[in-house]
Amino acid sequence: MRAIRRFTVRASLPPSLAGLRELATNLRWTWHPPTRDLFASMDDELFRRVRDPLRMLLAVPQARLAELAADEDFLSRARAATDDLRHYLTEDRWYQRQRGPGAPSAVAYFCMEFGVHEALPNYSGGLGVLAGDHLKAASDLGVPMIGVGPLYRSGYFRQALSLDGWQIEHYPVIDPSALPLRLLTDAGEPVLVHVAMPGGRDLYAQVWQAKVGRVPLLLLDTDVEVNDEDLRRVTDRLYGGDADHRIRQEILAGIGGMRAVRRYCELTGHPQPEVFHTNEGHAGFLGLERAREIIEERALEFDEALSAVRAGTVFTTHTPVAAGIDRFPVDLVQHYFGDGRLVPGLPTRRILALGAEDNPGMFNMAHMGLRLAQRANGVSALHGRVTRRMFGRLWPGFDSDEVPITSVTNGVHGPTWVARELTALLGGKQREEDGWGPDFDPAHLPSRQGVSDEELWALRRDLRQKLVAEVRRRVRDSWLQRGASALELGWVNSVFDPDVLTVGFARRVPTYKRLTLMLRDPERLRELLLDEERPIQVVVAGKSHPADEGGKQLIQQIVRFADDPEIRRRLVFLPDYDMSMARYLYRGCDVWLNNPTRPLEACGTSGMKSALNGGLNLSIRDGWWDECYDGSNGWAIPTADGIRDPLRRDELEAAALYDLLGQQVAPLFYKRDGNGVPKGWMSMVWHTLDTLGPRVQASRMVREYVESCYQPAAVAVAAAARDGYEGAKSLNRYRTRIDTVWNRVKVVDTELTVEPNETLEVGSEVRVRARVDLAGLAPSEVEVQAVVGRVGDTDDLHEPVAVPMAVRSVPEPDGPGVFTEFSALLRLPHAGSLGYTVRVLPHHPMLASPAELARVVHA
Repeated sequence: MRAIRRFTVRASLPPSLAGLRELATNLRWTWHPPTRDLFASMDDELFRRVRDPLRMLLAVPQARLAELAADEDFLSRARAATDDLRHYLTEDRWYQRQRGPGAPSAVAYFCMEFGVHEALPNYSGGLGVLAGDHLKAASDLGVPMIGVGPLYRSGYFRQALSLDGWQIEHYPVIDPSALPLRLLTDAGEPVLVHVAMPGGRDLYAQVWQAKVGRVPLLLLDTDVEVNDEDLRRVTDRLYGGDADHRIRQEILAGIGGMRAVRRYCELTGHPQPEVFHTNEGHAGFLGLERAREIIEERALEFDEALSAVRAGTVFTTHTPVAAGIDRFPVDLVQHYFGDGRLVPGLPTRRILALGAEDNPGMFNMAHMGLRLAQRANGVSALHGRVTRRMFGRLWPGFDSDEVPITSVTNGVHGPTWVARELTALLGGKQREEDGWGPDFDPAHLPSRQGVSDEELWALRRDLRQKLVAEVRRRVRDSWLQRGASALELGWVNSVFDPDVLTVGFARRVPTYKRLTLMLRDPERLRELLLDEERPIQVVVAGKSHPADEGGKQLIQQIVRFADDPEIRRRLVFLPDYDMSMARYLYRGCDVWLNNPTRPLEACGTSGMKSALNGGLNLSIRDGWWDECYDGSNGWAIPTADGIRDPLRRDELEAAALYDLLGQQVAPLFYKRDGNGVPKGWMSMVWHTLDTLGPRVQASRMVREYVESCYQPAAVAVAAAARDGYEGAKSLNRYRTRIDTVWNRVKVVDTELTVEPNETLEVGSEVRVRARVDLAGLAPSEVEVQAVVGRVGDTDDLHEPVAVPMAVRSVPEPDGPGVFTEFSALLRLPHAGSLGYTVRVLPHHPMLASPAELARVVHA
């Protein structure tokens, strides 16, 4: 028989244990060991199995609860934990201590998935885990943030393997009432937000709230009775369904998410956000809802409202390839927005223009994200460069380095991912905001503090041993799922060895990540694995999207190779990769392998988590590793740049990988001193902890967002809204003037003069003059620049340096000519062949960048 409906009955707690529910429902426990220890002390074996305090309260027998209610020692520890949580939630932290004028009262952070912990299975991979780490770090730093996204009734799929190694998906049914969530209610009734659907229907969603430390996370759920059956399924699966299903999800996430934030703040008194961060383009429709609000409340024109929306929006893109961007047929967008009910007051043609791209039949969510945000960024320095080239056509006339897209390199939440044994060894007696704690300050990084190589090496072996035990457990479970008998699985007890060099490779399985690069030469890999003196063992994990047949074939190739009786003790594929498995891998692997096709990895944070645990990275110089590799904190796999044949490129880079493993990595690992310690290896481990520890933290990332994005955005949106949105109106009037006259602005002539007898050398100054026809614009409405740079076989400028030019003379109103003269002293920055030019850019105090309006006139 099958149940027709699920429901959860909460545990009945004695009054003296009531504080346990508060501790269990705030997800701070996921990164706070003392809270986890408290729940483990209720029933250690049970907690090891469920690893979720809320499930613990459901599973602990009432007799045991009664016993604990009379245990003064337990009650004292429970009260201390509850008091500690309340103090954490209310004390001033980094943000409150440094907050200056104009800092936002709140930031809304939108993402389609959030990976806080496996106890809240609302994520698929890196994007969601990054979002979860972002919220945790914001909480630890005291940044007033609200997370927003959908709640999926089936979450992401669970992965198993068939007997022949093919990926099998199944979708567990999730009961939100059994998760660390509570419904947002008003007068005892669930709050419903709604968005209009075609045909006169409405899509309703209830709002579940998770507590991520100090940060509320609002999750929208359409499985409510008031919805038609097809609309109830909008939030059924993460990244499931066709284009029509996805656009409904993204309309709900953006427009419905905005409405949920407004209702939440009204009901709770939480400050309304001034800044809105869209983490990828999926929730980009939120900008349209904000424009609708302003138009409705302030009677502004669409373009005036757009100026205010842009001022307060931050857009982060995570993809370096066009194929990774969400795009919808224009007809589909027209279908949802065309009747004007979804965002009243916004012209449909203007909405469609926001997502316009080269293909007139498609609507590009990333293009809309960039057009609705005044501040945009990639997620590593290399990704920033790739993204500026990728979207450069939106800013014609500008070099790619001038495209107004910056970068904030991703980080990971140290307290979540660092083994507590390592934290204890390196500085366990420090306050939590010291060292690798949540209020991380690079100036107070934990150091050796008398810790020897022998002690750290022993700890690393202990973590490797824990990984070996987990690998054996999961291999056994996987083979039982595949149909094997327990009687034939005795060999599992010899899988992996705690004293063998362990390499980890775990991530999603799109083609560019090259899961099977290690199989390029199977015999060479076999030799490395089975080397009698310096063996290597490799643990592989990852899920392929259910619709990606190619990715599933890659998994099958790995599984079939690993099924070889001679190989299976040295190479394993572990199905159902999730956060719980990831912690074992990051902490127990000696080497973290990453071999994407450069530059297709936007950032990649798994190697960061390994590095924080003393693992060494062996990676293509892509994403974060391109900027963080220093020659001594791991190894860089050489890339076959310039080779266009992908098979040939794979062959060359695989050979380089084998060489590094066999000639550098393994020899260093197995070269031991008299005490059995690999001194050279430990030197690299210490160097990794010292150099990467400060750089890969999510606390560093969130601080950068606060300082370079959130605070400037809050100042800009306040200026836009001041005096009845006069700032936004002023910018719109300026844009209108620019649109009208810009094609008549021109540089009439220029002149470069050198002092008599001056010998030009680096640092010499030359004067550049220019006459410019401003077509009626005032000199204060433009910025005229002299630009100098290297020139080669063509006149293209390389390594350009731009210097603002000052007004030298303004024409008399009745005088001859209409040209304004500008002048600048230009200090020569380079030796060799140089060239110069003059250009004219828009200038307005509400612009964040001279390139923002995509307008430039060159001499």
